[in-house]
Amino acid sequence: MLLETTEERRIPILVIVGPTAVGKTAYSIALAKISNAEIVSADSRYFFRGMTIGTAKPTAEEMEGVRHHLIDVSDPDEVWSLARFQREADIAIRDIYRRGKNVIVVGGTGQYIRALLEGWSPPPLKPNKELRAVLEAYGSEIGAKALYDKLALIDPAAAAHIEYQNMRRTIRALEVIFSTGEKFSAQRKTVDPPYRATVIGLIRDRAELYRRIDRRIDVMIENGFIDEVETLLAQGYAPSLPALSAIGYAQIAAVINREMTLDEAILSIRKGTRTYVRRQANWFKPDDPAIHWIHLPAGDG
Repeated sequence: MLLETTEERRIPILVIVGPTAVGKTAYSIALAKISNAEIVSADSRYFFRGMTIGTAKPTAEEMEGVRHHLIDVSDPDEVWSLARFQREADIAIRDIYRRGKNVIVVGGTGQYIRALLEGWSPPPLKPNKELRAVLEAYGSEIGAKALYDKLALIDPAAAAHIEYQNMRRTIRALEVIFSTGEKFSAQRKTVDPPYRATVIGLIRDRAELYRRIDRRIDVMIENGFIDEVETLLAQGYAPSLPALSAIGYAQIAAVINREMTLDEAILSIRKGTRTYVRRQANWFKPDDPAIHWIHLPAGDG
């Protein structure tokens, strides 16, 4: 949980947001190099070791000596809650600031960014293992989207802050609702965040963004995405893990298991990524006065 902080003691941070494939990595690294900054990742897909190609994680060469935090810090079967991200990000931010460096937070996971900027404090309810097991079994039976739709009927405000593919968060919200008899959204408290944030949003024309997404997916396949997923499966990581349910990994696992052709998988990844981009836009709206939007030109980055 974040501690309340007076205005004069807030840590200044620069936050860079924007949709998948817009160019956040190149932009933030270039900015970090000229501003004596280090980067804290707020991308939920970057935490996991062994998941590099399919997440378009920046390589050591792309980082160009700029130190990054919260990248490759967990195995794929470890659970990252929102509270854990807030805690780990806060530790990294304070460490960077103490060493006299500037802080740049970069990410496309809107929930994580909003939690930092707005000081979210998740409900402190202890896990109900029996109820969770029932919800997990039910979710496995009807699927992530159908379970998400159930949550949306009960608590649309909570559902608006969860990606339907993330069954773990859907289950947690339902668990809290059924355990307390109150909506999950009504139980989320906020405290004054300990940061003084300037937010930059990167955007491109939609057609250009889709072109970049399609090219990125092609490059992933060319660079060995299938081999990466095969390695993860061979290491014993199940396709049902939350980390491997990420767009791309689920489809490539289906190819490996001969449940889908590669062409079908590529089409599905493209469609899923475009849907995800539209959901990202719900977190960061063009008319948000707190975001300074920069329109990047075609072919840039």
